[in-house]
Parts: sequence; C-alpha cells; structure tokens
Amino acid sequence: MHRSALAFAIAVTLMAATPVFASGAATIAASPSADASAATTPSVAAAAAAKAARLDKLYADFWEASLKLNPLQATFIGDPRYNDQMPNFLSKDYIDQTNRFNEQWLAKAKAIGSAGLSGQALLSYQIFIEQQQDAVDGERFHNELLPIDQFNNMALMAVQLGSGTNAQPFQTVKDYDDWLARASKIPAIFDTAIANMREGVKEGIVQPKVLMVKVIPQLDAVIKGKPEATEFWDPIKNMPKDFSAADKARLTAAYRHLIADQLMPSFHRLRDYIANDYMQHTRSSVGMSALPDGKAWYAYDVRTQTTTDETPEQIHAIGLSEVARIKKEMDALRVQVGYKGDLKSFFHYLQTDPRFTFKSEKALLDGYNSVYAKVMKGVPRDFSILPKAKFEIRPVEAYRAKSAAGGQYQPPSMDGSRPGIFYVNTYDLPSRKTWDMEDLFLHEAIPGHHFQISIQQEQTGLPMFRRFGGFNAYVEGYALYCETIGYELGMYTDPYQKFGQLQAEQFRAMRLVVDTGIHALGWSREKAIAYMLDNSAMSPVDIEAEVERYIAMPAQALAYKTGQMKISELRAKAAKALGPKFDVRAFHTQLLEDGSLPLAVLEKKMDNWIASQQH
Repeated sequence: MHRSALAFAIAVTLMAATPVFASGAATIAASPSADASAATTPSVAAAAAAKAARLDKLYADFWEASLKLNPLQATFIGDPRYNDQMPNFLSKDYIDQTNRFNEQWLAKAKAIGSAGLSGQALLSYQIFIEQQQDAVDGERFHNELLPIDQFNNMALMAVQLGSGTNAQPFQTVKDYDDWLARASKIPAIFDTAIANMREGVKEGIVQPKVLMVKVIPQLDAVIKGKPEATEFWDPIKNMPKDFSAADKARLTAAYRHLIADQLMPSFHRLRDYIANDYMQHTRSSVGMSALPDGKAWYAYDVRTQTTTDETPEQIHAIGLSEVARIKKEMDALRVQVGYKGDLKSFFHYLQTDPRFTFKSEKALLDGYNSVYAKVMKGVPRDFSILPKAKFEIRPVEAYRAKSAAGGQYQPPSMDGSRPGIFYVNTYDLPSRKTWDMEDLFLHEAIPGHHFQISIQQEQTGLPMFRRFGGFNAYVEGYALYCETIGYELGMYTDPYQKFGQLQAEQFRAMRLVVDTGIHALGWSREKAIAYMLDNSAMSPVDIEAEVERYIAMPAQALAYKTGQMKISELRAKAAKALGPKFDVRAFHTQLLEDGSLPLAVLEKKMDNWIASQQH
C-alpha cells in the first residue's frame, strides 16, 4: 500500500502482501514502439543488453537500500539481517528520508531510460518507474497524521511480532536479543504517533470516531499488569531447551524489564491519549472528502489501488450494475433449492438457520481442512504451475479476532522456513457460515493468494522488487477470479456453496458502490450498512466490520472486483480467439508466471500471448 512504511508493515502482518512503497497505476503500458525498436542489429542488441544489465544492477541496489530503510520488510520476507532494527516510521526525519529515497531512485532509473528495451527488461522498467512515481505523487498526503485505526494498528503489529508466532524469529539466542533491540524502539514510535495525532488535530486531519472507539478495546486486550500475562512473554515460555542456563536467566530478566518498564507503559500512554484526549477531537464524518485535500487524496487512492484511470463515479456505476446482475443469480439459486420465500427472507434463512453454523472451533477448522483436500484434487485440471512453499491453516489470534476479517493470508518467507498461512477467524462462531467455506478458501488460500504470491516470490529470474511487490488490483483481482472457477476445481457441488460464491462476488461488487459512496458521494456509515444488508446475506457483524474497514482503508476494497473483471474478460477473450486451441492451464501459467502487474500491462501481455498462440 502507498500509505507509509509502517502501514505496509501493519498491512502485511494483518492482511495480505502489499508492495514496500506504492502500488502502480494504469498509466504504464507496454510500449509498442519500444518493442518495435528492440535489437535489430548486433550493435543495437549489445546496447540494449548493456542497458538492461545496468537496470538490473539498479534494481538490485534499490532492493538492498529499501530493506535497510524498512527492516520490517526484510523480516517479513525472511531476510534476518535487520531483525534488530526498527526505525521510527512516523518521524519527520524518517518520512523525509523516505521521500528523498523515492525521488532519487526514480531519477536514477529515468536517467537510464527505456529506449531499446523489450520483453522482461521493458516490463520491469515500466513497473519500477510507475511504482516510484506513485510513491512520489503520494508525498503530498499526510498519512502520518492518521497513524492508527482498528486495521492499521501498530500495537497489534508489535504484539504479533513479539509473540513468537509471526515473522519475527525466536529460535536462537541472537533472535531473542534481536527482538530486545527492536522492541526497545516501540515506545518512541508510540510517542511519535501521539505527537502526530496532536498535529492532526491542529490541521483538521483526524480519524472518524467510529474507528477509534474500536481501537481502545484492542489496546485494553494487550495491556496486562504482569509481564507473564502478556503475549510478549510467550517467547520466554517457549524458550528453546538448548539455551544455556546463563542465557535463559539473562533473557528472562531482560524480557521482564522490556515488558514491564518499556512496552506496557508505552501502551498505556497510547491508550490513555486516544481515550482521554484524541477521542473528543475525532470526527463524526466518515469519508475522505471531509478532510483537507480529501477529494484529491481519495482520487490518488483510487488510481493506485485499481491501476486504472476510472473515476469514483464510474466505479460506483459499475458496482450498481454488478450488484443487480449478481442479485438475479442469487434469486435463481433460491428457486433452485426450493426456498419459497423472497430473496430477503432467503438471506435471513441463510444467516439464522442452525444447519449453516459450526458447532465448535474444531469443526470450523476441520471443515477448512476438508476443503483443502478437495481443492487439491481439482488443481491439476486447471494449473500446471504450482508453488513450492508449504501451506498451513491456523485460527486468528484471539487478541485481534474481533476486528479481523473472516479469513486472511500471510505469505511464506523467502527461504521457505515459514509457510504460507491461511488464518481462519473463529471469533463469534455463529456468524461464520458453512456456505462461506469453499469460496473463502479458493480466494485466500488455494489457488488464490497462496498460489499467486508464492509463485511470484519463487520466480528467481525477476528483480526482487517484483518478486516481493504487488498491485492490489492484480493480487486481489486474481484471488476473486479464483472463486469464479470453483466448478472447474470440483467445488460448489452443494448449491449452498455456490451461493457462498455468489455472496462473495456480491460482497466485492457492493464494495464498489459503498467505498465510493462513503468517500466521494457523501454516504454515511449507516447508509452503507443498510445498502449491504439489503443486497446480501452477510451478517450485521460482518457488514459493520467491513464498512468500517472501507472507512479506514479508502479505495483498497475497489481493487478486488476491478481486477477480477479484467482477468475474467481476458480469459473470455483468449477462449474466443483460440477456440479449441485454448488451454486453461497455459492461460493460468501466463497469468501467474510474471507476478503481479498493473492491469494495463497485464492486458498487453495477455494480448501478445493470445496472438502468439494463433500461429
């Protein structure tokens, strides 16, 4: 995401993979003239090869510099070199440093230029330029003045890192010392967050109250009177047995001091400031348009998240059309299963009938493991390219479950030591429905995020910024596309599971309406909730959480349906053009093997592939 290095770290921990600095926009396009001018003589070919080599060196240097600038990025991909470091991501000095970084690397790449490049070299150049340009364009918006909400929550990020169940390793004595050093920087970040929120109050850039009331319980769940009662103590409880007695004693004392004298007091300060001061300055409005420069801010968010030049009003209209189409399909399924009431009462039936609920957390997790086994039987039909990374299903941790989505994916580490993880939310068990399992697994796990992100990371021929970057419209669009191919994979044999797919697609279509409604058209939170209740079988609990997510993360939710519609369009185009020569496995290989791309670049790439298959 474009918001900040800290927001990136939080987002990748709590949700899904996103690029280090910025998503790209649709202004990239594979250049026909550049392709046409590529290597026609030995001297031209040599010049192009030399330029590509210079750019490859630039990308490698950029990646190394970006990991030093954002050591959390290194930790999340499994590079341990900076596990002891934690810059103050919210400080003016760090923000200025990041801005200079983006501007300098953009200038370096432009100085080399793209003339003569073709193929992957041209693709990498265009993606790099667009990413860095978007980062520079985003400098005018002061995200640091909105440092925390119920989704972008640095406190939860700290707990996840320090609990020993996430990206921060706790296997060696050095690992334990690394966390001591890194965690000692957290209080300064929290204090800067408070200072930035005070500045935001002066500037009129404050969070909606409806978001911040959700932050207080999150902080309360972390704050404990004794170090041993906190999640930060878990690494001590789980300390490796082969540590020496001296190291065990030293680390135990050091962690007790860290938690009692540094972390818990800083959590208290953050919590007390938000509850006792900031809360009275929060706003009753919920849209970006209520903020200074808010219209331009949201337009930037829309452009970077969708990688298109569509306006919020155009996206809103597309959403209304898609909601109406999908609603008709839902009603046809209601007739198919023999339900006699209208669609609204059918939604109520699906939400309230006990047959669609899980008896226990174990039953829910067992259900997803069964879906896992079923999907893998169907994968060979559609996919010949598979990831090497391992995969696990885990429940969402209790301290963040209340505000978390129903399912989330965390990518594997670069070296494979940490698997890809599909987190299943078991909070409020009655709200988790059996008919939602198959589509959610296809999206978040296999063949959705786990396949796409893992395969991308494993493409060692790509520059690192492409292997570990991403464009939400592609990443989330592909995952939503995977829900639509469930029949091909042997899923949706139960019509209620097919309803789950329609419900999920409707959910993403409603986002086009609601997100733009909130941030561009003046919709209230209550209007957004009512709209989603009227057009889906989602539970009130889920709808409330989702609407508040759109408030907290403007335009991010637009990426899903935008990307899915483009990928589905490209598949239909390929099938029509190639007829009996169309091979869905080859299509999926083309879709996945070059990693995440802006939609305009993806379309150009797939058009070229279609043309190559026609000869």
